Amino acid sequence: PLTKVWQAWTDPGPIAQWWGPQGVTNPTCEWDARPGGKINIVMLAGEELGELAGQEWPMTGEFREVVPEQKLVYLASPIMNGTPIMDTLTTVTFEERGSKTALTVHIEVTRTTPEAAGPLAGMEQGWNQQLDKLTESL
Repeated sequence: PLTKVWQAWTDPGPIAQWWGPQGVTNPTCEWDARPGGKINIVMLAGEELGELAGQEWPMTGEFREVVPEQKLVYLASPIMNGTPIMDTLTTVTFEERGSKTALTVHIEVTRTTPEAAGPLAGMEQGWNQQLDKLTESL
């Protein structure tokens, strides 16, 4: 149901459970879903990610628009070695369809650095895994 999907996207508790690709946990998950609200997530790669295990992948951001049960818009910046490596503008829309919810995620990369090449190459796969985790959690 829409209310449950919306909560999964706006409550830091559920977000910490599904955010990030398979094998990633979120020891830090600050997610203040209101205009001007801040995002601070640190993803931690687990043992199942082999040589990446133990790596931390921080991300900061800020909400630009929040329309309850309809739309979230936020800026996000993954950080590598203490420096933002790219900026993205993410728009998530929610549409009730009977007892289910259609979710659309649109990500626009607005700035990159050379260090962003690896994360950009894995972005689609990571988001697909992340949304699979969201579906499983619901």
